[in-house]
Amino acid sequence: MEHETQVTRAWVLHPDITGAGDRREASSALEEAVALAAALPNLESVGSTTVRLSKAQPGTLFGTGKIEELRAMFEANEVELVLIDGPVSPVQQRNLEKAWKVKILDRTGLILEIFSDRARTREGVLQVEMAALSYQRTRLVRAWTHLERQRGGLGFVGGPGETQIEADRRAIDDQLVRLRRQLAKVVKTRELHRKARAKVPFPIVALVGYTNAGKSTLFNRVTGADVMAKDMLFATLDPTMRAVELPNNGPEVILSDTVGFISDLPTQLVASFRATLEEVLAADLVLHVRDISHPETQHQSEDVTAILETLGLSEATPQIEIWNKIDLLSGEDREAVVAKAAREEAIFAVSAVSGQGLDEMYAAIGQSLAGDKTREQLTLAFADGKGRAWLFKEGVVESETQTEDGFEITVLWTAKQRAQFESI
Repeated sequence: MEHETQVTRAWVLHPDITGAGDRREASSALEEAVALAAALPNLESVGSTTVRLSKAQPGTLFGTGKIEELRAMFEANEVELVLIDGPVSPVQQRNLEKAWKVKILDRTGLILEIFSDRARTREGVLQVEMAALSYQRTRLVRAWTHLERQRGGLGFVGGPGETQIEADRRAIDDQLVRLRRQLAKVVKTRELHRKARAKVPFPIVALVGYTNAGKSTLFNRVTGADVMAKDMLFATLDPTMRAVELPNNGPEVILSDTVGFISDLPTQLVASFRATLEEVLAADLVLHVRDISHPETQHQSEDVTAILETLGLSEATPQIEIWNKIDLLSGEDREAVVAKAAREEAIFAVSAVSGQGLDEMYAAIGQSLAGDKTREQLTLAFADGKGRAWLFKEGVVESETQTEDGFEITVLWTAKQRAQFESI
C-alpha cells in the first residue's frame, strides 16, 4: 500500500496544433514529453497521447467532445495527473481540472518540478525557487467571483477574492525580493571565483548541448570525474568544473559541464539560470555536443544555438561541434556520419561511451586553444621577477639575454597570453 501512495499515475498529452507556426514533429515531441515525465521520481507514466487541434480553445484548450473522450480514458486508467506538453493558461488549467477531476501540469510546470528536484548548489536552489514563484504568480486566478456577486457593487472595489489574490501576489513579490538579494550574494561569490580562475592560466572549455546529448558522459570520460550521467533529461543541473590535462600531451584546461538546453525552455528559467550559464560566456572555447543518433538532432541544434544567442555568446568565441553517440548508429549510418564530419573543419564524430573519435577531438581542442601565436621582443627590468617567472611558467619564452638593466626576452604567445601577462 505504501508503494501506491508514493507513486502518482500520470498521462502525457501533446497538443499538436496544426495552425501553429513553430510546430514540432508530433511523435518526437510526445517522446520528449514522456522522457520529461520519466525524469521525475515517484511519477508513473501510464500512457501518452497526441491530440491534433486546428487551434487552441481559449477557455479549455480542447473541444468539448475531445474533453469528454479524454475524461473517460483518464477515469478508466485511474489517472491522477495529466501532463500537457505545451503552455496552458490559468483559466484553461482550472477548467480542465474541473472537467477531468485530476491535477494538471503544463510543460513549464513540469520542467520546474524537475529542476526543483535536481538542484543541488545554493545558487541552483535559489534560481529554481525564483523561477517557480514567477510562474506561480501568473497562475493566480480570480476564483472567488461568487462572493462579489453576493455583496453587489460594480466590482471596481476589490472583493474578498481580489483582496486574496493581491495578498498572495504581495507575498510572492516579497519572497522574490528576498531571494534576489540572496542570489546576488551567491552570484558575487561566483564572480570572485571566476576572477580567481582568470588568474590561473588555464583556458575554460564549456560543454553545451541539448539535454541528454551526452555532455556528462563526455565530461566523465575526459576528466575521470563521477558526475551523474544518466539516459535522462536534465541529469545535470548545476555547473560542474574540473581542471584536467587533455590526453596526448594536450593543454591543461578547465572543463565545464552545464545544464542541458531544451526547446521551449520556460522564460523564467532562461532568466533564472543566466548566472549558471554565464560560465559559457566566460569560456575560451565552446563544445556544442549533439546526440547525432536522435531523429530531431537538427532541431535540437537550432534550439541550442538560439539560446546561446539569447545569452549573448560572442561570435568571436570559437565553437567546435561534437557529434556524439555514433555508437548508437548502424554501421552504414555511422560511416556516413563520420565521413561527413571529417569533411567539415570544426565538427568531430565521437562516442563518449566507446572513445571513438576522441583523439581527433582532443587535438582540435588543443589546436583551437593554441590560437594564432605572434613573436615579440620584451624588455624586463631586474625588479620584474614576477612577470619573468610567469613567462617561463607559461612556456612562451624562446630566448633570453641579460643586459645591464634587466632582460631581453623573445616570446611566442597568443593574444590571450599577452593580455594575461599585461594584467599581472
